[in-house]
Amino acid sequence: MTRAEFIARLKNGLVGLPTTTANDIVADYEAHFEDGLAAGRTEAEVAAALGDPGRLARELKAEAGIQRWHQEKNPSAAAAAVFAVLGLGAIDILILLPILMGVVGTLFGFFIAAIALFFAGGAIMVAGPIAGFPGGPLAAVLMGLGLMAGAVFIGALLTVFTIWLVNGVVWFARLHYRLLKPALEPTPVQSTPFSGASA
Repeated sequence: MTRAEFIARLKNGLVGLPTTTANDIVADYEAHFEDGLAAGRTEAEVAAALGDPGRLARELKAEAGIQRWHQEKNPSAAAAAVFAVLGLGAIDILILLPILMGVVGTLFGFFIAAIALFFAGGAIMVAGPIAGFPGGPLAAVLMGLGLMAGAVFIGALLTVFTIWLVNGVVWFARLHYRLLKPALEPTPVQSTPFSGASA
């Protein structure tokens, strides 16, 4: 593979990263080629030593997604980290993604329920005293506040659980990738000298 082919495949694989980050990565690999050529190696030798550019791009995107998650801790960064890391192993997508989508769907349902409970508490607190709530206006206000506080508590627990879930998926995927990496990388076939002597 030539330098131009390697860099083109790397750039295609880095689509989706911020432009400055992708340019920095490409510049680093250009420097690897410059160093290799200065040391007397061919472009093909340098490209072979660096590995598959598509795989490198997936690894770099996964690492960028994980770093963004550790810096920002928001839903967008969480989704980017999970899908970037899952992109490293296609088999994981077949097994882990359906389970993960079920869990994410359940969490989303609980978040919606917490929001509905919050607004229901607000409606009881505001309308209860006017509509003649059983137990009087004070009971309506207290019940409304109780429902709103319960909704906030449920929302906080779900947020903590979501952060734990994202961290767990990232940890699992990193561990799984480290275990599978030797099996996924092609090993060069080395010819062994054949000695014609038989025992």
